Amino acid sequence: MIPITDTLSLDPADLSYGMIRAQGSGGQNVNKVSSAVHLRYDLAHAALPQWFKDAVISLGDHRVTQAGVIIIKAQSFHSQEKNRGDALDRLLALLRTAATPAAPRHATRPTRASQRRRVQRKVAHGQTKRLRGRVQDD
Repeated sequence: MIPITDTLSLDPADLSYGMIRAQGSGGQNVNKVSSAVHLRYDLAHAALPQWFKDAVISLGDHRVTQAGVIIIKAQSFHSQEKNRGDALDRLLALLRTAATPAAPRHATRPTRASQRRRVQRKVAHGQTKRLRGRVQDD
């Protein structure tokens, strides 16, 4: 088991790795060797609590699909093993982000100066709109 937090852990059997050829420069080797890694983690079949799965999906991260599958592509290194470790580290970072609760919002009041500026903008905008009207002959 791979620890996510103190109470949550990840089963390595739920991870699936796909090896692909990396993009970008690298000469002939990049065209022949599958060193990039696609890491797939299906949240629907994971042994994690439902609140945690919902938190991961609600992150809105582009790596989480609508079906609840996390797909991470790692191709930073020339070594397949290093890319595999990098993908796993990035998956754990994503899951730890979802595991940390959001800080509670503390209600604040606008400062007196900001209220004054707001009213001044409103008065100026109203004056501009009044000037657009018909001209009264005296």
